[in-house]
Amino acid sequence: MTRLWKTAVVFFVLLSFATGAGAKAWRRVRAVIDGDTIIVRGETRVRYAGINAPEIAHDDRPGEPLGEEAKKYNAKLLKGKRVRLEYAKERYDRYGRVLAYVFLPDGTMVNEAMVAAGLAYVCYNPPNDRYISRLLAAQRRAIEARRGIFGLRVRQEPYYIGNTRTFRFHRPNCPFGQKTSPRNRYIFKSRLEAFYYGYCPCRRCRP
Repeated sequence: MTRLWKTAVVFFVLLSFATGAGAKAWRRVRAVIDGDTIIVRGETRVRYAGINAPEIAHDDRPGEPLGEEAKKYNAKLLKGKRVRLEYAKERYDRYGRVLAYVFLPDGTMVNEAMVAAGLAYVCYNPPNDRYISRLLAAQRRAIEARRGIFGLRVRQEPYYIGNTRTFRFHRPNCPFGQKTSPRNRYIFKSRLEAFYYGYCPCRRCRP
């Protein structure tokens, strides 16, 4: 009886884990805010780690090209779905949003899908480096196919200043680019070259 009882206890503990903790890993999406931010049950806002999507219009600021398209595609991917979150090493951003890699039941990583569609780009923020190689590979495929933001016609600069410490790139006249230390400076011939190597555009000069 004792052995049977112990076996039963182990079984119910395992069953509890499978139906309890395992189930809790899947969360219903409550709202899509934009191309890289959602609200899921149990969290306030979840920001996709490792990427940025074009901004949508809010308050008195206009949206960026393909911002609305990114939001719609994000909503399409998540419609009626539950998601699993893998939290980034640094779990919150400066706005208090949860940073995570978001997965669908079929194994699709939403962060990667947004980049692969050309509706987001890789933005490396150490120490959150999990999946950075996978995301960059998706971005390079999107660049080669000129999908989404990688196919837009924008004003080109003669060159762009990359910062090898921050993994950001800037227009030649950007104060942040000009302040980049020579030992951290790398010159890119085009925006697409900077994107190809995983550099993220400066928020100020918006190259």
